Amino acid sequence: MPCTTLLVGKNATYDGSTFAARNEDSGSAGFCAKKMTVVQPEDQPRHYKSVLSHVEIELPDNPMRYTCMPNAVSNEGIWGAAGVNTANVSMTATETLTTNERVIGADPFVVYRPAQNGTPEQAGGIGEEDLVTLTLPYIHSAREGVLRLGALLTQYGTYEMNGIAFQDVNEVWWLETIGGHHWIARRVPDDCYVIMPNQFGIDFFDLKDAFGAQKDFLCSADLREFITENHLDLTLNGDDFNARLAFGSHSDADHAYNTPRAWFAQRYFNPSENVWDGPDAEYRPDSDDITWCRVPEHKITVEDVKYVLSSHYQGTPYDPYSKHSDPLMKGAYRPIGINRNNFLSLVQIRPYLPEEIRSIEWVAYGSNAFNTFVPLYANIDHAPAYFATTSRVTSENFYWVNRIIAALADPHYEQCIQFIERYQMRTASKGYAEITAADKAYLAAPDSAKAVSSNEAANGKIEAMLKEETDELLDKVLSASSMGMKNAFSRADM
Repeated sequence: MPCTTLLVGKNATYDGSTFAARNEDSGSAGFCAKKMTVVQPEDQPRHYKSVLSHVEIELPDNPMRYTCMPNAVSNEGIWGAAGVNTANVSMTATETLTTNERVIGADPFVVYRPAQNGTPEQAGGIGEEDLVTLTLPYIHSAREGVLRLGALLTQYGTYEMNGIAFQDVNEVWWLETIGGHHWIARRVPDDCYVIMPNQFGIDFFDLKDAFGAQKDFLCSADLREFITENHLDLTLNGDDFNARLAFGSHSDADHAYNTPRAWFAQRYFNPSENVWDGPDAEYRPDSDDITWCRVPEHKITVEDVKYVLSSHYQGTPYDPYSKHSDPLMKGAYRPIGINRNNFLSLVQIRPYLPEEIRSIEWVAYGSNAFNTFVPLYANIDHAPAYFATTSRVTSENFYWVNRIIAALADPHYEQCIQFIERYQMRTASKGYAEITAADKAYLAAPDSAKAVSSNEAANGKIEAMLKEETDELLDKVLSASSMGMKNAFSRADM
């Protein structure tokens, strides 16, 4: 799926947490409703069969409870998307990536083939539908997540290119698949952030570390031979190995769809670096060499993550909502906050709190330019009902009411954005207040046996607040949009 990922190391965040955030976006054909749920160990399958690829995998008998964001309608499988397990380890899967013909020719995708003309069915590999279900319930660290998924990719293969993030209280790792069976992973430096559009991202890759100490780099066991035998290393004069050059792409489509997102995000976090704008800029929206990770100019907050992952090129000639945008450039690049955002999740793992209340999952549904971000405790047995989407369109559900608000507000942006910005401020502020109060209450009387119920009670207060605030916003946006209808007429009845 088209998505955008933002990862932040613990020394680059405002409170020392690790951050792992991702927009899940639908393809251009439509929308995919998502729901938040909790999978208990007894509900985790022991024999797994993929709906799309028909691959069958036996799973261990010791799964942990975990949250996830599956599709509201399961006709194409689970698509767990993002979540946190009881060991305070998170996973977000996946960021659809690009590759090149040399890689696919050397290691073809493992594609499902139905039975026909007497030839038996051939199962495909694993993909985005499967990865959270196969991995998250069984891992106790981010590194362990990389190694488990890497082993699954080697054994079963994949039918698509994907990037997957793993996170614990100390580390954030990013894994990228290569062809049908290969992969690499790099640890996000503690003082850096990473922005990932739908393009193969890792540039510098230390093969010596990956085949030695494995401190910051991991990869397939035969990656060196794979690179050499297929002449994939494109660096000159013995330079450091550049994985993006070897395994990725730099197409014209990337320059309209992918690289502008990395350009905008790094421009936001490093504004004083005079490399982004003007005719002599070092990096432009269509640059292929924007670095994979960068040290920000200030510590990154939750609000920064929400702004960047909601962005539509504000302050540039490319903003589709600005009166001042160049008409020839407006809408030239694919926004990060696009109409077909399904959800945004940011997992914040806080090192200064007990494990029972350590992980917060910030959640938004629908188009990020028009929605809000609220925190929920992840150590729970039941997700709030307001976040449990069904296929029925209703304003009583957080996913669908966000879709309705965005569709109403988009053609009346100037009339509605003031209401949306105030709503975003109020809901996030009240969410912070509820979490802070619940944290303090738990620290005053810690009781691990009651942690889940107290976390669910705090989530319930946030849910009730959010429903009231969202209904009020819907009323205001509906009124403003109705007054701006094309069949309006200024003369009133006498």
